[in-house]
Amino acid sequence: MKNISIDNLRVGRTISLKEIPTAIDLESSEKKKEKELNKLREKLSEHQDIMYAHNKYAVLICLQGMDTAGKDSLIREVFKEFNPRGVVVHSFKTPSTLELQHDYLWRHVVALPQRGKYGVFNRTHYENVLVTRVHPEYILGENIPGINSTDDITDEFWEKRFEQINNFEKQISDNGTIILKFYLHLGKEEQRQRLLRRLNKAKHNWKFSPGDLKERERWDDYQKCYEEAINKTSKPHAPWFIIPSDNKETARVLVAKAILEQMEKLTDIQEPELDAKVYQNIEMYKEILSKEK
Repeated sequence: MKNISIDNLRVGRTISLKEIPTAIDLESSEKKKEKELNKLREKLSEHQDIMYAHNKYAVLICLQGMDTAGKDSLIREVFKEFNPRGVVVHSFKTPSTLELQHDYLWRHVVALPQRGKYGVFNRTHYENVLVTRVHPEYILGENIPGINSTDDITDEFWEKRFEQINNFEKQISDNGTIILKFYLHLGKEEQRQRLLRRLNKAKHNWKFSPGDLKERERWDDYQKCYEEAINKTSKPHAPWFIIPSDNKETARVLVAKAILEQMEKLTDIQEPELDAKVYQNIEMYKEILSKEK
């Protein structure tokens, strides 16, 4: 399998999505990619067990991408070896009435992972500078003082929101949450093919919504908004990774590899040392248990 440097997928400079390929050749069969993914997820699971015992870090995985980019299946395949108690997935839909009674970050704050655990956001707080930017009328539902019509939503409004998101991520990072953000970079033609498959296969019909076609008409608008959001919010403590996603198996391997490489850099994550008194009496405990019938 071709060795892809994850650092080349990490956003550390201003990027243009049009210049980044949506497909990458790992020079490997699907079977070999599945084998590689299996190795990666087993290592991730083992590392999470140690992280849980260490109890100082949490991990927040943020997944964004156009419709059909493969977020749901990626979550299922990358995290399937985890202890179910070690990972919690949140899929953020249209804000509820309760959520709209709070600021836009509130529902994400209350869903943050505990120390020792992974939290996966399937669509994230970035929806508040993506879908709301393409559809600014949605902002009116937040009932923000001074925002009475879409005319009140200026460039300064979005700049302030980017600043708030950066501050939010810096705060939780400073307090032990590892933040890794992945944009599943899907080609427009590949999306068309995936939508057609949903229509052509009866068992997948339920996944299709006419709204998917409406949003597809705004493809260029979404690409522009994604590009700006990524460029303004990829920071050393909360980096974005652009993952070529025309092939789902390739995307899963790259995401799993990126997470593992980033976590292995945290060399202070170690299993806690056994209490000295317990260590001294291990043989006695063994003997007690061995004598039980």
